Amino acid sequence: MATKCDLFDLSYYRAWIALSELPGIGCRTSLKLLQHFDDDPFRCLSMSVAEMQQLRLPDKTVDAIRAYQSGCWPEPRALEQISEWLTETDHHILTLGCGDYPALLREISDPPLLLYVKGSITALHLPQIAIIGSRSASRNGMQVGNDFARALSGAGIVVTSGLARGIDGVAHSASVELGKPTVAVLGSGLANIYPKQHLQLAQDIVECDGALVSEYPLNMAPLPHNFPRRNRIISGLSAGVLVVEATQRSGSLITARLALEQGREVFALPGALNNPQSHGCHTLIREGAQLVETTTHIIESLGAILAGYQIEELRPEPESSHFSAEEAWLLEYMGYEICTLETLVDRTGRSTGELMSLLVAMELKGFIARQPEGYIRCV
Repeated sequence: MATKCDLFDLSYYRAWIALSELPGIGCRTSLKLLQHFDDDPFRCLSMSVAEMQQLRLPDKTVDAIRAYQSGCWPEPRALEQISEWLTETDHHILTLGCGDYPALLREISDPPLLLYVKGSITALHLPQIAIIGSRSASRNGMQVGNDFARALSGAGIVVTSGLARGIDGVAHSASVELGKPTVAVLGSGLANIYPKQHLQLAQDIVECDGALVSEYPLNMAPLPHNFPRRNRIISGLSAGVLVVEATQRSGSLITARLALEQGREVFALPGALNNPQSHGCHTLIREGAQLVETTTHIIESLGAILAGYQIEELRPEPESSHFSAEEAWLLEYMGYEICTLETLVDRTGRSTGELMSLLVAMELKGFIARQPEGYIRCV
């Protein structure tokens, strides 16, 4: 069996691709099959019908293996596309049988059988910390995510995330702005970057010696069920996971819990009690995640793994430091629910004219937004 992935061998890749895409079974079952046949995908896919029956494989799986044996699956057209894709200098496929496969990721209970990688393989072997959080983060959350990512990336630690809107995008962008590598794990194929608004960011990541990573076929659409599965790769590649902001039902909590199961450190930033974007972080802290306020907390906890990296302590500024005294005062009365002008008049005792002047100024600064039902704070 081939042991290097830098040699172009389509028959080798064909076996791994087929094994990773077997219908009717999941990644864990595919891994058990591979182990049953001494980690040899060729032997695994050369099973006789009797062996497949003995292993009680689903009919879909049996049909796919027989199609592989007859040479008609995976489809020749799909293999041709992969063959052409691999001719590009920065395009790679890393398989579980490959020496370049990331060591930390290999340790998890269900590592992907193969990874499509665009960019630098080296980035996957550098110390990584995942920074994740809400797609609809507050202004303060976005700023904190940026600051932590800049500090960690500036110290030589690779920031890993999921290329999503919100905290993910901010974390990647902070690394790119410093010209540092960052790793983005996608829930779609690498020929189908999602979200589209991050197409340029994805290109910038590659140009900064970072990497785009996916276990999905090149043209795979960003299907909803792909994202919870890709989260295990984000945490699996990383020494620790920092959750900046997350609601109670956030996908970031899935990643954090996967990280705990994988034996990774999980860090969470506390926030305002009445901010829904902080509730997920508070839940994680109750469940055993480390409460962090500075990057020093992260470095100290991961000292053995991140030895040799020096980092300037970063303590996020409190939200109120971004506002004038009057603005902070009004935001406190608003809370995080939608407030009508009448409600604010009742709560503050101020006149409609006084409040309207302040509300307009705050809306122009992006501190609040006007909704059909009233005003809501954005920070």
